[in-house]
Amino acid sequence: MPLSKLRNIGIAAHIDAGKTTTTERILFYTGVNRELGEVHDGAATTDFMKQEQERGITIASAAITTKWKDHQINIIDTPGHVDFTVEVERSMRVIDGLIGLFCAVGGVEPQSETVWNQADRYKVPRIALVNKMDRVGSDFMEVVGQLNKYLDANAVPFQLPIGAEDNFQGVIDLMKMKAVYYPAELKREEKDIPEDMKAEAEAARKNMIEKIADFNDAIMEKYLAEEEIGYDELKKAARTVTINQNITPVFCASSYKNKGVEEYLDAVLDYLPSPVDIGSVHGQDINDPSKSHTRHPVESDPFCALAFKLINDPYVGQQTFIRIYSGKLESGITVLNSTKGKKERIGRILRIHAKDREELTSAGAGEIVALIGMKDTKTGDTLCDQDNPVILEKIHIPPAVIEMKITPQSKKDEEKLGFALNRLSTEDPSFKTRVDEESNETVIAGMGELHLEIMVDRLKEEYGLIVDVGEPAVAFRETMKTPVENSYKFAKQTGGKGMFANCTIRFEPNPGKGFEFVDMIKGGAIPQEYIPSVRKGLEATMDEGILAGFQVLDVKAILIDGSFHAVDSSDMAFRLCASMCFKQAFLKADPILLEPVMKVEVNTPDDYIGDVIGDLNRRRGKIGDMRRFRKGSQKVDAKAPLVEMFGYATTLRSLSSGRANYSMEFHAYEQVPKDVQEKVVKAAAEKRAKGNKAD
Repeated sequence: MPLSKLRNIGIAAHIDAGKTTTTERILFYTGVNRELGEVHDGAATTDFMKQEQERGITIASAAITTKWKDHQINIIDTPGHVDFTVEVERSMRVIDGLIGLFCAVGGVEPQSETVWNQADRYKVPRIALVNKMDRVGSDFMEVVGQLNKYLDANAVPFQLPIGAEDNFQGVIDLMKMKAVYYPAELKREEKDIPEDMKAEAEAARKNMIEKIADFNDAIMEKYLAEEEIGYDELKKAARTVTINQNITPVFCASSYKNKGVEEYLDAVLDYLPSPVDIGSVHGQDINDPSKSHTRHPVESDPFCALAFKLINDPYVGQQTFIRIYSGKLESGITVLNSTKGKKERIGRILRIHAKDREELTSAGAGEIVALIGMKDTKTGDTLCDQDNPVILEKIHIPPAVIEMKITPQSKKDEEKLGFALNRLSTEDPSFKTRVDEESNETVIAGMGELHLEIMVDRLKEEYGLIVDVGEPAVAFRETMKTPVENSYKFAKQTGGKGMFANCTIRFEPNPGKGFEFVDMIKGGAIPQEYIPSVRKGLEATMDEGILAGFQVLDVKAILIDGSFHAVDSSDMAFRLCASMCFKQAFLKADPILLEPVMKVEVNTPDDYIGDVIGDLNRRRGKIGDMRRFRKGSQKVDAKAPLVEMFGYATTLRSLSSGRANYSMEFHAYEQVPKDVQEKVVKAAAEKRAKGNKAD
């Protein structure tokens, strides 16, 4: 199949906008499924995890391959809940086009904006689909207005609905200027536009042509000269301006009622890009990051691909999903994982249809496939030709902001728990695990309470592990405000060989840039083989924390001087020396605690706006923008510390009689107030003292 007939698309939106139902309809109409699976019955093809079926929400993005009108479509159905935003993030990194789904009643909801911003980050062309036109309160033009007002989408209707709510009968295609009706289940009829809608349709078509003409000179000339613009010419121009992200075509449907499905399937082929339209990708040279290499979506270019997702399948083992950007991949060949600097042998290549799979002997540029048998490849790693190495842009992984302690109910399950947690964190890079050095307890960390709840549930269902769960806690961080230079000599003499290392290191605040290590040693004061040991010692200590046991962020360490002993110096001696040097320096460097501050968006009826704002203020929230959402309701944007937001769902429900809703996502780490820092540090000291006493 020509690459121009391939579409790699995502479907993304706010929770409960109908993403999975829309995917089910696509699979049914394209012949993959013989019957319709419904989310509320727990029978959706892409929601095949038990936790998804029980909750009626999508948790993990699912990849499916299907065909429509001699085109191949690879679809990635993504979650809408903000706790699983990393699933959307990594899907956005590898898709070529997006269907942005919006509820005809809810419009642009909180997570819709997050998804749209993620698509902006990766410059993904998109079309908008206003779904649930059959619902009471649906309003197509209101949603189009919100797309422009809140998302700056330059949204242009390519369809108009015929009726709404219970009277939603069909759509008017503004390209063909024809009406499409759905008189009965799975029936479709094309007719003339009804008389009472002709004027509205003419005005909407004129608006569509004007918007396209703004970015296309040929269409503009014909439009100004009042010449006839042919269907094929207009459609081709519309495709170009959509791919260039000048406009967002808007369509309408009721996926659940099977109305409009074929039309938005056609829109995917007509307006969303193929890998050919996206063109080449650029990657870094593995030895010199300032140099870049270009890879084109052709088989003649050297192979390169990005791993974007891992799943542990009980039947075939670990599946590594990859997007191939150039070249050809064949089973049995050896490729380079350029991120890790390790070779990987390609075992089986699979094309995935949710939980089913089809075995392939090879796959080419533009394809999304799963590999079996990868040993070292993780999310964000680049696979490439051994003789032509390159590193592609990585995937943005937001930090884990909430922690919870878990303990296996049986002592014999401790080893099994470690194995299971390692598997889960490999699958989901936003899920972190560690062992608390003080209490020897296992700590899991993630994006939110639901995220951790799902992981605990998966431990039980997939690994047979029942764990005792502690209260959720905020993942604070530590950093320094003042530069400090410190020297430390580590000397330990035992009966045999001793240990000796000496380091002088300057530590500086490094806001927003993470940990940086600079080697300024001259004249071999510290042998080259011990320089990595200094770095490892610093990194290990930063992970453990110093002030209150939380990870240290944003520090630049400059190794200035030192000395060694020909016999007694060792890797371990320099690790321990660097660790002690940092611990001493950090306490002199005006250390502070940082807390995760969340971006909070509340949709509330006007009646409760005062109570909502008052409650956010009490939670140390800073109110930002307030805007009219729709008649009788408002949106409130705020930034609030996560530690103050526990239990917010219950409070908001109580304040608004259950009528308000909210979305919350990580914004940034910011300095905690002095009184809060004192409390947290005191609690950590008491915990340490208690642990020492127990020992």
